Amino acid sequence: MVIIRDILRDQKKGIAALLVLIGLLPFIIQDNNFRHVMIMFVLFAALGQAWNIITGYAGQTSFGHAAFFGIGAYASTVLLWKFDVSPWIGMLVGGIIASLVACVVSYPCFKLSGHYFAIATLAIGEIMLQLFVSWEYVEGATGIMLPIKEKGLLNMQFHPANKLPYFYIIYLLFVLIVSIAYIIERSKMGFYLKAIRENPDAAMAIGIDTTKYKLYAMAVSAFLTAIVGSFYAQYVMYIDPFMVFALRISMQIVLLTVLGGLGNIFGPIIGSAILIFLSQYTRIILGGTGKGVDLILFGLLVVVMACYQPNGIVGLFRKFVTKRRREVGVHGTADVAG
Repeated sequence: MVIIRDILRDQKKGIAALLVLIGLLPFIIQDNNFRHVMIMFVLFAALGQAWNIITGYAGQTSFGHAAFFGIGAYASTVLLWKFDVSPWIGMLVGGIIASLVACVVSYPCFKLSGHYFAIATLAIGEIMLQLFVSWEYVEGATGIMLPIKEKGLLNMQFHPANKLPYFYIIYLLFVLIVSIAYIIERSKMGFYLKAIRENPDAAMAIGIDTTKYKLYAMAVSAFLTAIVGSFYAQYVMYIDPFMVFALRISMQIVLLTVLGGLGNIFGPIIGSAILIFLSQYTRIILGGTGKGVDLILFGLLVVVMACYQPNGIVGLFRKFVTKRRREVGVHGTADVAG
């Protein structure tokens, strides 16, 4: 508990320590199954951080982030498949396209509020899925198998038995996304977004251009989500619309961030650790007989936290630390008085 207290008190040091620990684990534990789990954990933690920028800070709940994930996956894949363009360039192109799409579709949606905005983003995600299912240029519902290239960092392709390079690529992207989220949280933009989240009318009254800053947040969130989608395509080497535009992806991003705690850096990391390790290891332990058990357990956790601690697990830790601090203060005062 002393460690948790110190992390919550000095967030910068806590984040640095946690990132170092995550980065060292796959190097220490040399097991490919564990490394795969770590890749998926870091991938979804990165997606949660990106989603947190628009929802946790700006208060605009999006259920359609799979659209940006899929755009990133398809952009890098199509550029490699048809034009032999490096996945690294495709990653940037996918991020830019996703940001532009996010701005175009979000601008009219920002006129909506609350659950109406969330429903609109949900519809956008489903529209993107149907569009790519019907688009013959990208093979429609058949999907695309990525071409095998020379193994190495340039083509982001490595021997299937060696998952360590894949981990460190997504790990570096994760560190980048965490750093961006941390900078935004403490910048003028971050304070504006939090003001918009708490009371949009009051934010407008003090001169904040709410639409502009929500667009900024959505563009950044979409860009970061797309680059993670680009990595995912290179990692699995095959994509189709039902994989990368699935509503399931959007819902997992939402649920893991809500469970961990909205509006802070640690929330998506904690939520992703619970969701991914729970899902991967229940399937390993229970095999085919345990299908869906992980989702049932995770769903119960989300329901319990939503009912009793809306601020998530991070909020629960903070509440516990505050309570302990008060108890120590009371006992300390009593000892002095005695």
